[in-house]
Amino acid sequence: MAKSRILIVGATGYIGKHVTKASIALGHSTFVLVRPSSASDPSKAQLIESWKAGGATVLHGSLEDYGSLVEAVKQVDIVISAVSGTQVLNQLKLIEAIKEVGTIKRFFPSEFGNDVDSIQPVDGPLKVLDLLFGPKVKVRRATEEAGIPYTYVASHGFAGYFLANLVQPGHTSPPRDKVVIYGDGNAKAIVVDEDDIGTYTIKAADDPRAENKTLYLKPPTNILSLNELVALWEKKIGKTLEKTTLSNAELLKSIEETPVPGNIFTAIIYSIFVRGDQTHFEIGPNGVEASELYPEVKYVTADAYLDRFL
Repeated sequence: MAKSRILIVGATGYIGKHVTKASIALGHSTFVLVRPSSASDPSKAQLIESWKAGGATVLHGSLEDYGSLVEAVKQVDIVISAVSGTQVLNQLKLIEAIKEVGTIKRFFPSEFGNDVDSIQPVDGPLKVLDLLFGPKVKVRRATEEAGIPYTYVASHGFAGYFLANLVQPGHTSPPRDKVVIYGDGNAKAIVVDEDDIGTYTIKAADDPRAENKTLYLKPPTNILSLNELVALWEKKIGKTLEKTTLSNAELLKSIEETPVPGNIFTAIIYSIFVRGDQTHFEIGPNGVEASELYPEVKYVTADAYLDRFL
């Protein structure tokens, strides 16, 4: 069966560039929608040129330009959005364009995090998480109401955000002296390499098993608590780190006293590494697990990822 033509919106973003890389590598006719201004950004311009060299087609437009969305959607079979959190609700225009064109076989809205339909209820200081998860829920419901076939990608924790620094904000590599533990440090979290997120996403694009499902990325060896991550790193460097504990109450107080948006990342840490929002539930009939569907993908283990910092 011929591989689908894929349009990626938000291709120059954090996860979008990995999805684009995977689409090209896996042999899809790849189209990327980029703002005209991106050509004046040296880092983005270099990225775009590399995609062109790989055979991708660059289209100019934006979520704010409805006409450009319609014209872009007309050229492809699959639409994958990887826009940033501030643009999530702008995808409602993209949904309108997909519905108007009427030929799209699958839409992947910008998810790439926790499964927003499985998050435990938030209240008190954690209500700030509604700013992050609420818009994604609205986009899901709008997609379903429009009757558009979809796949939601619950990719869980980006390795670059949580594994590269052992969940220590402000660090660019795993610490070698001190580490902060959140709560009791035993809540299980999931970390996934960004290139693997791109590969699994593209693998699902033409897979009927992923249609109208949530695709969960849960590589078995990458489901670890913070205590386990720290122990893994300590074993590699042959040293025991000095540990400081931040209690649940202290974390919640910090979230409450820090203005938006400075408190959002701390709230995400609480959600994942204290409440266990990524692992507190079993995958139901409306979900599929990526490493089970695609065992041929040799994903990057947390152990191998940490070797990069030795």
